[in-house]
Amino acid sequence: MEKVDFSQPIRQSSKGIIIIFAFNVIKFFKNFFALFIALAFGLVRKKSFLSLTPMNIILIILGIFIIIFIIAVLKYLHFKFHLSETDFHLSTGVINKDNKTIPKSKIQNVYIKQNFVQQLINVVSLKIETAGDKKSEIEISALDKSTALLLKKELFNRINVDSENLEVSENTNVFFKASIKRLLLEGILHNHLKSFAIIASFVLGLYYEFKDYIENLEFDMDIDGYAEYEGDTMIKFLYIYVLIIFLGLLISMLFSVVRIFIANFNLEVIENQKTLEINKGLFNKVSLSLTPSKIQNIVVKTNRLKRYFNLYSLDVKQAMANKKLSKNLGIIALDKYQINHLLNKLLSDYQIEDEVLKPETYYRRILILKSLLPIFIINSVAFLIFDVTALWLNLILVPIVILFVRLRYKKAHYNVSERFVTVGSGAVDTITNILEINKIQAVELSQSLFQKRKEIASVVIYTASKSVTIPYVKEKDAKSIYDFLLFRVESQGGDWM
Repeated sequence: MEKVDFSQPIRQSSKGIIIIFAFNVIKFFKNFFALFIALAFGLVRKKSFLSLTPMNIILIILGIFIIIFIIAVLKYLHFKFHLSETDFHLSTGVINKDNKTIPKSKIQNVYIKQNFVQQLINVVSLKIETAGDKKSEIEISALDKSTALLLKKELFNRINVDSENLEVSENTNVFFKASIKRLLLEGILHNHLKSFAIIASFVLGLYYEFKDYIENLEFDMDIDGYAEYEGDTMIKFLYIYVLIIFLGLLISMLFSVVRIFIANFNLEVIENQKTLEINKGLFNKVSLSLTPSKIQNIVVKTNRLKRYFNLYSLDVKQAMANKKLSKNLGIIALDKYQINHLLNKLLSDYQIEDEVLKPETYYRRILILKSLLPIFIINSVAFLIFDVTALWLNLILVPIVILFVRLRYKKAHYNVSERFVTVGSGAVDTITNILEINKIQAVELSQSLFQKRKEIASVVIYTASKSVTIPYVKEKDAKSIYDFLLFRVESQGGDWM
């Protein structure tokens, strides 16, 4: 690896001009998207827009591109950084100069990313995250990969070296590499209900958005009329509903397969002495490091079909300002042995307890009541589209909801040990949340007026990344858990990060 002197102010790669220019162009079009849509409709209908001819518009857009390019060059020239013994220094600005100094001790995470444009010109971006909100993030958008790795190492080379500091070693051990076959299996056996809901909402939104426009164009197909014409018999409508659901699930499955394959392409887990590094992505490559001291929660997921093929996933929750980037802290297509190995790596001395406790049956009643709202919404939407015959949809919908409630209650469980809290949940997926007690920041006893009468309560546990709830247990048990967790958090005195 070529040695770089970070003690002197240096610029990023000159290819950064292209990256800055591309980002600014995308940002400009996002901000003025509605204007460009109006411009396109104006040109199609009247061959002009606000008395501007197509040639005038082309010249204006070209001028905007030139201005954006000049700004990109100035940003590149004024973007300099260097390292002192204890701090990271950054100078930015076009007209107003801004100088930032960040102590190395305040740096929480360092990430390496590479989007599609960066792949084309062979550079990576390095993002530095400190404690606080998104404004505390710094991104160097164009570095050679070797330079980025070296800078990443130097940023964690602190005076007070923590034994769990980030390691950047050329002698790495690839613990896991996901094959294409397992990625495709993961996509096919994924929980497609979320994808189905997204696609259904999108299709319905498009239908109602363009319904009047379609009628104005005098298309022969009238969806509402078609539904009424074909609604003579119950059997025909059952066939229609089953066909719609089948096609929706098929499209959802294809959507999930493509999304999972792109996000996790070339997924590999590199194991260092104290840390793990995750590399993945097709169009947006990311390189993220997992340090046990920063981990707040670990979530293990699988389902009945995935267990048959020995497929598990592990999601890690850290205290991060960038919530979008935190979604990449997940490893899919693992087998049971690999899950146990990673749990032992990230959570020392964690053991899956044989004895687990269940919520009270009151939880099942709450699930039934909560299911009434989606049933009402689905029936209302179906009624608006297919008229009163849509009520036959409940012959399919109600059994699904009953099965959902049964599975949700069956998979709900919890266990509280001396060092860990384990909470199980899920309906289609089996989800296991694992929390270290010393990472807990707050504990809340939740109880409504109706629950108080039944002597039922829930325990809500907060960490820096998310909250986990032990739902609807006996009030005396909830208070016992609450008191125990507070005592352990206050008496252990361990660091939460």
